[in-house]
Amino acid sequence: MLVACLDVGSTDTKLAVVDVGDGTLVATASHPTTAGTDVLDGVDALLAGCGPVRRVYCCSSAGGGLRLAVVGQEALVSADAAHRVALSAGARVVHVAAGRQTPDGLRTVRAARPDVLLLVGGTDGGDPDTLLHNARRLAAARWRVPVVVAGNADARDEVTALLTARGLPVAATGNVLPRIGVLDPVPARAAIREVFLRHVIGGKRLSRGPRFARLVSAATPDAVLTGVGLYADQLPGDLLVVDVGGATTDVYSALVPDETAGAAVAGRLWRARTVEGDLGVRWNVDGILAAAAAEKVTGGDDTLGRAAAACVVAVRRHARAGRDLRNVVSVVASGGVFRHAEPHAAAAALAPTLHDHAGGWALPRAPHVAVDRDYVLAPAGLLAADHPDAAAALLRRHLHRP
Repeated sequence: MLVACLDVGSTDTKLAVVDVGDGTLVATASHPTTAGTDVLDGVDALLAGCGPVRRVYCCSSAGGGLRLAVVGQEALVSADAAHRVALSAGARVVHVAAGRQTPDGLRTVRAARPDVLLLVGGTDGGDPDTLLHNARRLAAARWRVPVVVAGNADARDEVTALLTARGLPVAATGNVLPRIGVLDPVPARAAIREVFLRHVIGGKRLSRGPRFARLVSAATPDAVLTGVGLYADQLPGDLLVVDVGGATTDVYSALVPDETAGAAVAGRLWRARTVEGDLGVRWNVDGILAAAAAEKVTGGDDTLGRAAAACVVAVRRHARAGRDLRNVVSVVASGGVFRHAEPHAAAAALAPTLHDHAGGWALPRAPHVAVDRDYVLAPAGLLAADHPDAAAALLRRHLHRP
């Protein structure tokens, strides 16, 4: 059975046709994203050219993707935990606030123009005062952005009632930090995804009718992280993925849980994503140059050279956020700059990251290196729930080779 997997990006819309019987990649194609008219124009052009399929899966990062702000209780505990969970849900975190919010503080949050607010605070059974205070402030501020409540379970009903009484769309879910040192990303990630699909994607004005909103099932980074996790499950160790884009560089890592690792107050995410909004080879070239200079990283003057510098800086930042990458057995590079490069050139661009002895992080010992040339991580993530075996086979075929 053939299915179509679409990724509607800000620049290009990519199509993969997959036989879900055995995970064979039957065809790929791309089309400039037609955001200037209706994104479905490009989608329909791709679908018309691929032949009949039984089902269409779709993820999207067009229109800026999912912009999310966090309001938490303590900067280094609940707010930090929520920030990491939001990134794992595919969001672009545009602001993080902590503590009892003032009207000026909420104006700063509003100025960041989030699509969704993630409201957290306290462990289950802990002090609910800050969480309730912030909920009252939001209710009084005539807030209109959907709110995901993922804080102290004992205050959840009261917080939800305060916000819904003012007509706010609210999704209440499990606490991101139910106990000190225990990070539970799954409920909040699911709630953020649901809010994105129900309230956000249709409000981006990417399409004139409701069909596009019905078509999309995930934000693109969310689908990619699902694909990363699925591929990691097939490996004998840890996985690192670096996705260099036109506007950002995303780094994903999937680590084998280590029960002997020391406790962290804000918990640990064994599968995580970081986003470097200043590192992009098309729209943020100046950011790459500035960050490379600050980190004393050298790179070439062409696009691939700038991508090499972006990789080094982004992976350094990812590792410094508490990710131990020494047991990585596979490194995957993604993004058009790598897909369109000759294999030897792509390998040369990745070499500075894999030999970054000055970066202050523990390097992988001897990882296998591959380029996601056929862009299968997002399609695999889209297929993982309905066709996990096909998705896993798709990844094995296309990421086990350089």
